[in-house]
Amino acid sequence: MKKLFCLLMSILLITSLLPPISLAQEQSDADVELWNVVKPLDTTVTFLNTGAHPDDERSDLLAYLSRGLGVKTASLIANRGEGGQNAIGNELGNALGIIRSNEMIEAAKVNGVKAYHLSETTSDAIYDFGFSKSPDETLEKWGEDVVYERLIKFIRTYQPDIVMPSFENVVSQHGHHRLMAILSERAFKDAADPNVFPEQLKNGLKPWQIKKFYLPVNAATAATTSIEIGDLDPIYGMSYPQLGEASRYLHKSQGMGNDIPVAPRKSHLKLIHSAVETGSTDLFAGVPYDFHAWADIIPAANVSAKLDTLQNELEGIIKLYPDREAILPKSQKALGDVQKLITSTKSAKLDAGIKNDLLHKLELKVEQLQQVSFVASDLAVDMEIGSYVLTQGEQTQVKVKISNEGKQKIQHIEAALLTSENWKHEGETQVKHLKPGESKTVTFNVTVPSDAEYYQPYGDAVIKAQLTFKENGVKTTSVIDLDNTVSVLPELSVTPDPVNITVNTANVQDEIPATVKVKNYAKGAKKATVSLNLPKGWTSKPATSEVTFTERYEEREVSFTLVPPKDISQGNFTIAAIAKTDGKSLNTTVQEIKYDHINDSYFMYPSNINGVAFELLKPDNLKVGYIDSGFDTIADSLLNAGFDITKITPEELKNGNLSQYDTIVAGIRSTLGRPDVLQNNTRLLEYVENGGHLVMQYVTSGDPWNRGAFTPPYPLTIGSPSIEWRVTDENAKVTVTKPEHPLFNYPNKIGDSDWDNWVQERALYFPSAWDTNYETFVSMADPGEAPFEGGILMANYGKGTFLYTNLVFYRQINAQVPGGYRIFTNLISYGSNN
Repeated sequence: MKKLFCLLMSILLITSLLPPISLAQEQSDADVELWNVVKPLDTTVTFLNTGAHPDDERSDLLAYLSRGLGVKTASLIANRGEGGQNAIGNELGNALGIIRSNEMIEAAKVNGVKAYHLSETTSDAIYDFGFSKSPDETLEKWGEDVVYERLIKFIRTYQPDIVMPSFENVVSQHGHHRLMAILSERAFKDAADPNVFPEQLKNGLKPWQIKKFYLPVNAATAATTSIEIGDLDPIYGMSYPQLGEASRYLHKSQGMGNDIPVAPRKSHLKLIHSAVETGSTDLFAGVPYDFHAWADIIPAANVSAKLDTLQNELEGIIKLYPDREAILPKSQKALGDVQKLITSTKSAKLDAGIKNDLLHKLELKVEQLQQVSFVASDLAVDMEIGSYVLTQGEQTQVKVKISNEGKQKIQHIEAALLTSENWKHEGETQVKHLKPGESKTVTFNVTVPSDAEYYQPYGDAVIKAQLTFKENGVKTTSVIDLDNTVSVLPELSVTPDPVNITVNTANVQDEIPATVKVKNYAKGAKKATVSLNLPKGWTSKPATSEVTFTERYEEREVSFTLVPPKDISQGNFTIAAIAKTDGKSLNTTVQEIKYDHINDSYFMYPSNINGVAFELLKPDNLKVGYIDSGFDTIADSLLNAGFDITKITPEELKNGNLSQYDTIVAGIRSTLGRPDVLQNNTRLLEYVENGGHLVMQYVTSGDPWNRGAFTPPYPLTIGSPSIEWRVTDENAKVTVTKPEHPLFNYPNKIGDSDWDNWVQERALYFPSAWDTNYETFVSMADPGEAPFEGGILMANYGKGTFLYTNLVFYRQINAQVPGGYRIFTNLISYGSNN
């Protein structure tokens, strides 16, 4: 119900913005649930939109095709969006990918689209590794044998008539987008070639010829087909672009969705390849649109006539909308007719390719007619489970309540439970029949295997219900999901804090405080012994700690004091947090991901503290104020590394004594994340003018900056479009143009090794122009491109200095890259040295 609620709220949000006309009455009378399943009976066409990341889908066009025309439509997305930023929480990396994947699924439901991903696990090679300018780099990282094999497999499984990537392969595009355009176009030929990935054919798949391949273009002059998609749909009371935006609202972690009026809008497409004869500007020209069109190309007269009859039946069902009572017997009859037609088609003498295509279309109609029958039956299914969180070996109950909310008797009802392999369940399945207003609840006892696989965020649901009934001697089957995720979790979650430790070999800390939070997911009481598996030479006080629980979801926190050896060697180390219970050693952190617009999810990873030891010199008297934008964790990392650092609150920024700080650092995108930075622009410049050192990390060209919102001491312009103003190769050569400057000598002597082992990228949002008062210090470029000189800019202003850097120090410090720490320390220490 949560998902349905979010879907309806997204639609209502935009509907509320429409002008108060009579369409509101039309929408209130519409049986949207029934129309969503009836309309697809109108056509046999299938359409596939491919993209790289969640939110790449062409939402407005997909809404038009799916909701407006009934075309079976899918979005196939390569990765999970793990490399982006999070607008609703602090989840990043795989945890963010889980959020974005679920948002993609929920967004697609608004438009009647099915969402799929090529990435299969949280450790998948098809990973959002950050912005890439190059499809070659993307293919190298993802692996052609992985990404292309899965793409071909998906196309042979889904069997789309028309394929359209979301983006063209042009240099102004993201490398991930470009690669999906390239591979999708290659697949036009290769998916039909039995010599391409022949092992797929041994596993039951067949070659599939995509009929037409389109690319989206920006103007009608470049298009072969321009489709008006801005019309108002009388069922939904919204235009298709508005439906598209309603779906995009569910990409909340990316801040998607816009309020738009009803207005004409055309989708411009360019036909690149066609396997059918087409001289028309019609998107579907040459592609059989329905079974009448299929009847025209099938030489077998007995099959052809039956196809014409079937299409007449399907159109008759659509005409009966919104009469559920009248639709059910007609839908069941059509379902039986399709099943008979499948049998006769299999034995008919037809070209193998045509037979495969036709059987696919008929099987699709079986699926769609069962959906029509289930909705028209007015059977409501509610599922309850003893606990959505389970542990290995646990027993629980699942109750399935079936209610007849319609006006007709439904007969031969059976309810079954579908569970993962090796799960045990038992219970009554026969419901027999339900008269209008009657209901029955069936109960299943479920046992989780003692070796059950833990929750996989991209895996299939472990428990579903299956409902069948018969009408006119024809059986209809429907599978129903629970309202939320059923998850098998470790009995205890173990979460250490901090997760990163930095040991400064120049001044090794005497003690390092750490805590371990333990959460009980087991049913009932539980005891555990918590300890830390330490590197050689380390000790902890205490060595172990006992925790007890009386019920599920209870938490306990224990404290440790870590004592590192004074002669610690430079390098990386790991400290494992462990909870021992009932003979098991548990070393897993369960990160809960819970938001109202998606199902509950979890990301599990080893409960380790990741440490690094290196020499980090810093001024003893350096006092730093940090304006935390909420988009980075640099302040916390520097605090853990022993810096005297204070997070400046909005009140302090407005009225406090800023002169107490040698340096003030503004977090990334501070003008967006902290509106008070804009409001106190003058105070910050006065701080610099009076002798302070202000370090400003990057802003984007779209953030409030240098436009009367926030003004740096001298003009400085952020480059646009942003794709052209970044260095995405984390190993790109960096040249320090002024190696003798204090920035690279105090307090740490910066050398080539400090630029090693960087992650994801070097820099984002380079300045494109700056005043001559700014001094430049570094030069860097992606391979084959002209170098950027503005990665670190500094200018004297009054008695102080203003430094701007777009280098991604937040990524390096979060990844515990020693060079990231050392260079950033020098940049913020200039205030003390000056």
